[in-house]
Amino acid sequence: MKPVKQVAAIHDLSGYGRSSLTVVIPILSTMGCNVCPLPTAVLSSNSCFPGFHFVDLTDDMVKIIDHWKCLKCDFDAIYSGFLGSSRQIDIVADFIDSFHRPEQLVVIDPVLGDSGKLYKTFDETMVVKMRELIHHAGLITPNLTEAALLLDRPCKEEIELSEAKEWITTLAERGPKTVIITSVKLKDEQGQTSVIAWNSVGKRMWKVSCEYLPAEYPGTGDTFASIVTGALLQGDSLPIALNRAVQFISLGVRATFGYDYDARQGIILERILPALHAPAQISSYEIL
Repeated sequence: MKPVKQVAAIHDLSGYGRSSLTVVIPILSTMGCNVCPLPTAVLSSNSCFPGFHFVDLTDDMVKIIDHWKCLKCDFDAIYSGFLGSSRQIDIVADFIDSFHRPEQLVVIDPVLGDSGKLYKTFDETMVVKMRELIHHAGLITPNLTEAALLLDRPCKEEIELSEAKEWITTLAERGPKTVIITSVKLKDEQGQTSVIAWNSVGKRMWKVSCEYLPAEYPGTGDTFASIVTGALLQGDSLPIALNRAVQFISLGVRATFGYDYDARQGIILERILPALHAPAQISSYEIL
């Protein structure tokens, strides 16, 4: 029996600004997991800063994976995020198949865009390939923009609850048993943002809402997916995992918001990491 859960984290590494692996590693380590990073790209900073240097590690990924196969690495979870090129999608799909084991958690954060726009490093080919990759996932965590791109629907700033439900169940029909859509602004809930999740096994849909603050910090999607991954690995139920992630991000935004601070650096994670050790609080989730 392994002393700790082991996670293969397939993400980029941004040197400046808290996102991707600089968020994934401390969060999952704090939650008691051993993180084995498989870098997809190295960036001098996250993409919020202009003029960043980008190094595509597609060819190096194959060499790292081949060595891991020789080492017979064994992972309790495989967790992918930002991919540096559309070629990497086939590599990740093969990785999931090669390292598959029973009861393994496979989390795919289909990083494509936000606020109704595709990220500047991607094109339509990436969207098409990402639609294929989610077939290999057990759990996906798109934001509302990414959900629209995966479904080939118009991107929306706000959405009716009935339409959000249709989006989430349609995504679940494409492979993943669990679908979580983040950054959902519902038309009848002003001043709030929600996370909505569907579990195909239990046939239940959950919603967790929090107060919306007029601030945008990169890396919150990475933070959310990392906490959900860690929480599920430590035995939490899906709604408790959602609740932990939403509460932690809300705490992080509030802890950061009051400073005269460049928001492009992300939430001040270092001040709030100990909160991940707190017992589950009284839950704010709803069953839809």
